[in-house]
Amino acid sequence: MFPSTPAADAALAVATRFYTPALFNHCVRSYLWGVTYAATHSITFDDELYYVSAMLHDIALTEPFDSHRMVFEEAGGALGWVFGIAAGWPVERAARAEEIIVLHMRDDVTAAADPESHLLQVATGWDVAGRRPEAFAPAERAEVLAAYPRLGFGREFLACFEDQAVRKPDSAAGVLVANNAAGRIGANPLDG
Repeated sequence: MFPSTPAADAALAVATRFYTPALFNHCVRSYLWGVTYAATHSITFDDELYYVSAMLHDIALTEPFDSHRMVFEEAGGALGWVFGIAAGWPVERAARAEEIIVLHMRDDVTAAADPESHLLQVATGWDVAGRRPEAFAPAERAEVLAAYPRLGFGREFLACFEDQAVRKPDSAAGVLVANNAAGRIGANPLDG
């Protein structure tokens, strides 16, 4: 189900230690939604790289890693790079983890240009705001949610974004909050 490599195991250990249960489950669901989407759309991707990036993509929303100067996706990307280097990855592979984490807050990366970033964009958009519901069959939804329930994720995540928006109003989180993130998160079919 999940990749079994030293880096993947270490990412799981970091996620288990630093995320709340709701954020942890979100990261696991993001990995699983991306894998499901890739299979449905015949997207080839690097499983270990995608898993590590999915598990660490929101690490800078946690108190120990929150940056008061950098937007969370850039701070998280920098941590992804440090993690990759510490895991023994070549600099280029660590830079890919950083890039994927930074780009997950955008919408414009195609699967052909960057499959891992595209998958994380699609997966997080689905898990946070219910985007692309047609891409995820009801049986798949039920299976993932049974294994990794939401645990009030929408409310917790919105609070994280609102905090980011107050401190960093020009960030992607700030723009999303200003453009009704609360309404989109509140209407997510995964919470229905």
